Amino acid sequence: MGALDVALLLSISAIWGSSFMFMRYLAPAVGPAFTADMRTLIAGIILGFFFLAIRFRPGWRRNAGHFVVIGLLNAGIPALLYSFAALSLPASVEAILNALSPLFGAVFSAIWLGERFTVRKIVGLALGLAGVALVTGLGTGPGDGTTLLSVAACVLATVCYGLAGVYIRKKAPHVKPMAVAGGSQLAAGLIMLPLVFLAPPPAGELIRVAPVILVFAFLCNAVAFLMYFRLISSAGPTKALTVTFLIPVSGMVIGALVLLEPVTARMLMGTLVILAGSALVVAPAFLDRAYTAVYRFIIASFRGANREKRFSARNPPPGADGPGAVREDPPGIA
Repeated sequence: MGALDVALLLSISAIWGSSFMFMRYLAPAVGPAFTADMRTLIAGIILGFFFLAIRFRPGWRRNAGHFVVIGLLNAGIPALLYSFAALSLPASVEAILNALSPLFGAVFSAIWLGERFTVRKIVGLALGLAGVALVTGLGTGPGDGTTLLSVAACVLATVCYGLAGVYIRKKAPHVKPMAVAGGSQLAAGLIMLPLVFLAPPPAGELIRVAPVILVFAFLCNAVAFLMYFRLISSAGPTKALTVTFLIPVSGMVIGALVLLEPVTARMLMGTLVILAGSALVVAPAFLDRAYTAVYRFIIASFRGANREKRFSARNPPPGADGPGAVREDPPGIA
């Protein structure tokens, strides 16, 4: 990636790291559905007016189908799932689980884009799932049903992110990133709007948190998604998903400083395991070639050593014990 891509990567990771703090604050106050829908709908409206101001044509009718699919997979459904999980999970834990996105991106790229799913990537996927178990404590006890459901929601959100990145590359590479950012947000917000009426927020709470919702939608969706789709266009879906490498760090720092959430040793270890797995998945392809070369070298060296050993056994040097050897006279005999 170039310098601009690296700058985008760092900026997006900081912004999206803060998004879990916003959801942790808003979801208990106004509900997961309202939090998720306002996040996408307000961002879509903001970007729509921005398009009018700069006279940009996103192709509303021509790309409507793409906007719906991408909006649901990359904005609406993940926002709803994370907002639901925010009712019971700390923001830092959600940020850590979000790091699974590159793993599922690689899985779906192997299925639909023809990318090789190597042993290295399989090991990376296994490490990622092990990291989830470590962070959340799965397998160490019976576990609370709500917590398990919240963890499953976070994992499913990362599955959606992986699908969205592959869909953009396979089905909508011709759609401009800016158009995808605005169109997908607006489509997701409109589709999920009926959920708001099914679970309307308390009026008093809505008035209290309204400024926070506006900042949340503008920063974490309108601005961040413009940057993110620009990164997908220039670096590809798998590399763009590496933004999640830095999100756990920023999410834990923000959660600890703002929400006073504890950062435990298990969380840190789980983060390292998940990031190690993601790193294996998205590592450059030349590592597979290097791994193969090293493996073949080791096997060839082992076979060569065995051949030399067998040859020495069949043809011992003079004076050596073994078949055909000429023994020396015992010491002291003339």
